[in-house]
Amino acid sequence: GRSLGILRDTDPNLSGDDVREGLTAVISVKVPEPQFESQTKVKLMNPEVRQAVESVTADALSKFLVSDPRAARAIIEKALTSMRARAAARKARDLVIRKSALESMTLPGKLADCSSRDPEQSELFIVEGDSAGGSAKQGRDRQFQAVLPLRGKILNTERAGLNKILNNKEIQAIISALGCGIGDQFDLSNLRYNRVIIMTDADVDGAHITTLLLTFFFRYMPGLIEDGHLYIAQPPLYLVRAGRERRYVYSERELAEALSDLDSRHYSLQRYKGLGEMNPEQLWETTMDPARRTLLQVQINDAAEADRVFSMLMGSAVPPRRKFIQSHAREVQNLDI
Repeated sequence: GRSLGILRDTDPNLSGDDVREGLTAVISVKVPEPQFESQTKVKLMNPEVRQAVESVTADALSKFLVSDPRAARAIIEKALTSMRARAAARKARDLVIRKSALESMTLPGKLADCSSRDPEQSELFIVEGDSAGGSAKQGRDRQFQAVLPLRGKILNTERAGLNKILNNKEIQAIISALGCGIGDQFDLSNLRYNRVIIMTDADVDGAHITTLLLTFFFRYMPGLIEDGHLYIAQPPLYLVRAGRERRYVYSERELAEALSDLDSRHYSLQRYKGLGEMNPEQLWETTMDPARRTLLQVQINDAAEADRVFSMLMGSAVPPRRKFIQSHAREVQNLDI
């Protein structure tokens, strides 16, 4: 196959099963005392015959392939087809096994679950990083708030196949924590939390992680969004202190208003670059307390447009994304270089 240019040096060798599939050799064998597999005499079982038959067949087949390159090419191409089919069947089988494993998976070990078993009253915070996850676990109301910390940026599911997605540990943790499956297996009635809240740092990296999570939910759990269960938390950007007065601000415009209200009073300003910079009490007070927090509900107003934007911004094709960036470069307000 390599001498004919059909197989590259980097290609794996063909297995005997792949080469033999579809081939038939007619051989006349004379055995004094034949032993057959059954009464139907379909298969000869004499062990001493096997080696002789294999040797004769291999020698004759090798000579035939060398003498007839056209037939050799057809046989090798057929073997390649068999190899690809075998690989595809193995992947499909592995995928079914992984799907079954996910469906029966226990809750992830890093999930700090809530006490309530009533999904209507429960909510899950998907938190960026172990540090922030630790603060969230300490600051939450354990009765109805669960916390699932994620380590680093999750997989970009727009560019990955389902096999790779189901192998990703962070994705596995999300799927098993929510309990409602994905894709064709998605069942909203099994959702364990009424509110699923994405909570990431208030910076560019946090926005990127939020986008990666939104991509996953849009592609594999759209029902979660359509039924109004997905939210994005709004942690503060700054803490302004003036004497005993404290004020959390959530945008640059709000900061300007807060500073103008102070007039000439002395103040201190703390910029929160990450959730981990807040202690548990501050995180509860600003971002997790239902009485004081701000949540953005994720909605799909135009599914076709959302599909186009996710494909353009998160997909593997570079030219559409480059064109979008060039067209909207002047509109950027928060640029992190």
